[in-house]
Amino acid sequence: MKEKVYRCFSCFMAVVLLLSTTSWKVEKHYCMGHLVDVAFFVDAQDCGMVMSTETQPKSTLDKKSCCDNEVVAIEGQNNVKPSFNDLDIEEQVFLVAYTGSYFGLFEPVEIKNTSHKEYIPPKIIKDIQLLDDVFLI
Repeated sequence: MKEKVYRCFSCFMAVVLLLSTTSWKVEKHYCMGHLVDVAFFVDAQDCGMVMSTETQPKSTLDKKSCCDNEVVAIEGQNNVKPSFNDLDIEEQVFLVAYTGSYFGLFEPVEIKNTSHKEYIPPKIIKDIQLLDDVFLI
C-alpha cells in the first residue's frame, strides 16, 4: 500500500513539473465570426480568405479583414536547472561517494563455487544429543 502511494505521488509530481515548465500556446482562427481552426503549440491554419497586400489597391487596405486570430500563450519556467558551479567541498565529497557507490551496484557479482551444493545430509533417526546427555549451556 505504501509503495503504491509513493508511486502515485511520484507520478503526480512528475506531471506537475512537466506542466509548470512547458510553455503553452492555443491559437484560434475566426473567419466572419465563426471558429475555423484551433491549434495547440503551433499556428492555426487560415481559411484562405486573408487579404493580401500586393493584389488589393490601397483604398481597400484601410478596411478591416474578415478574418481574426486569437492567441492565448502561457510562458513556462526556464530557471529549473540546478547550478553545480557553487558546490561546497562537503557536497562534492558526497556527490563523488554517491556516484561511486551507485555505479558499484551494477558491477557483476562473483559466483562462488560451492562444492556441497548437491550434497544431501543424512536423515536424523535419533536425537544423539539427548541420548548422550550433551547440552550446550
